[in-house]
Amino acid sequence: MLNSFKYAGRGFLDALKSEANLSIHLLFGTVALIFAYFLEFTNSEFIILIITITSVITLELINTIIEKLVDMYSTKISEKARVIKDISAAVVLISSIVSIIIGALLFIPKFT
Repeated sequence: MLNSFKYAGRGFLDALKSEANLSIHLLFGTVALIFAYFLEFTNSEFIILIITITSVITLELINTIIEKLVDMYSTKISEKARVIKDISAAVVLISSIVSIIIGALLFIPKFT
């Protein structure tokens, strides 16, 4: 059981080292949580924020998996590989845009 946590942690660190976007998502997520704390978010607002941040990070990790698998099995430049990678990246982009909208809906009322 402990090895499972070790392997998961190692996988997360591997992804963090190879994917700059993951670092950016973590940074913005952490900043959002800190601001939420100081703006005294309710428990419900915190839950929404945490689910939103976690969703983007999870999808970024899935995107990384897909990209690594495509690279592993498609050693030559391939239109099919490009399409798979682009669609996978689009999923993360959409979730990031939605997270910005959710963040705006949560944060803007705190400043009005």
